[in-house]
Amino acid sequence: MEVQITSKQMVKPSSSKLHLLKPFQLSLIDQVSITNYVPFIFFYPKPCDSHIDGSQFSNQLKQSLSKALTQFYPLSGRTRNNLFISHYDEGVPFVEARVKGRLSDFIEATGEVLELEALNQLLPCRPFCFFQDYSALPQLGIQVNILDCGGVALALCCLHKIIDATTISCFLKTWAAFSLGSNGEIPDLDLLEAGSRFFPPMESMPTSTNLKRLLFNEGRRKSRSFMFDANAIATLMFKAKSKSLEQPSRVASLGAFLWKHAIQDSRSVSGSRKPAILCQTVNIRRKMKPQLPDYSIGNLYLLPTTTYNSVGKDVELTELAYLVSEAVKSVNKYSQDLLQGFKTIKEQQTEIAKMVSEGNAEFYTLVSWLNTLDGKQDFGWGKSSLFSIPGVDSHNPGFSDCFILKQARHHNSIEAWVTLPDKVMAVLEHDPDFLAFTSPNPSLGKFKAKKQRFNGETLSGKI
Repeated sequence: MEVQITSKQMVKPSSSKLHLLKPFQLSLIDQVSITNYVPFIFFYPKPCDSHIDGSQFSNQLKQSLSKALTQFYPLSGRTRNNLFISHYDEGVPFVEARVKGRLSDFIEATGEVLELEALNQLLPCRPFCFFQDYSALPQLGIQVNILDCGGVALALCCLHKIIDATTISCFLKTWAAFSLGSNGEIPDLDLLEAGSRFFPPMESMPTSTNLKRLLFNEGRRKSRSFMFDANAIATLMFKAKSKSLEQPSRVASLGAFLWKHAIQDSRSVSGSRKPAILCQTVNIRRKMKPQLPDYSIGNLYLLPTTTYNSVGKDVELTELAYLVSEAVKSVNKYSQDLLQGFKTIKEQQTEIAKMVSEGNAEFYTLVSWLNTLDGKQDFGWGKSSLFSIPGVDSHNPGFSDCFILKQARHHNSIEAWVTLPDKVMAVLEHDPDFLAFTSPNPSLGKFKAKKQRFNGETLSGKI
């Protein structure tokens, strides 16, 4: 796969009055959040009845993006002093590229294992890397990749400073509405900043070193994508049942299954048994009083953790599913005082970070996009044929062990994006008990990740 950058520019909000708006205040959660780019890519085939080509479609995306940024104006600004966002006229980098390849190369099964890191060549920014200095970083980066067949791969990189999954999902809906010529205006722009009212920022608050130690630790890792069809999901939900958990959710069941095999395969590689800690993201917009709309910008989630301490026996799916479920429920006890809940969880992270950094525990994160990001946004060319997450590669080897669940393009199926240490992933990919319920996503199998040049600059030269 060869990628040739054809243009780079900054897209700015269409309104000329944004300079009159006050700075967007960060919430306390935003202040301690880790700054890294989270990427994903939508693949669109050129409709047979469309009269516009990939370049014209890219221009349509660019024009509608400008309108969407007027609504979500903080996404066009830059972070200042870890306290607020201003300079809304800085804009969002918009990159256009030509790709030697066809859409069918990406979405048709080849029987080979997907190398997700190959997708990084389609991104405008370096994903999964920790940025210590983020004052000049854009909140969002976009790259429109036009393939030989006329199809388009729309890639986004979202800086986790103020963008969580719910924020970007709402932004995409607004952007798509404008692209279709509809009204994408937000009902109440005043609620964009509502998160900082619940979690007031502190004048001097550095990025959390504990979160950095947990989410970015040493060691080479590999990302793979695994598919769970409807039958496998139903079976795992049945197997996850217990007297303590009579109705496990899809997330609890699949999350526990992934966690179980990561624990077992890690033990197989290391020869030691350590406590295993799982951290989850829980959206709190609906838990606030009054509730906040989904378009309220910011990292409006809590990170409850749970620990599996039974190092002297076999790992049981039912026990893990119960732990996963209870951790999510634990957030409810903070519903009357979410700020105190955030502070309590942050204190717990200090102890967890100490355990993990000293090698006394393993740490995993579980994220669900099942009811948030679905890749179904229609910008004028119909819904995407494929919604993918690129992988960790040699440029970002320190990213944490992570599971992301998202809707697959096959009906009622779920795709699990999994990142684990190289040696553990090698065991997982050949674990018969694991493969009895899932299979590697074969899409992109023919593309191998390699160092590519982009108009004289390598991937490491990106933002």
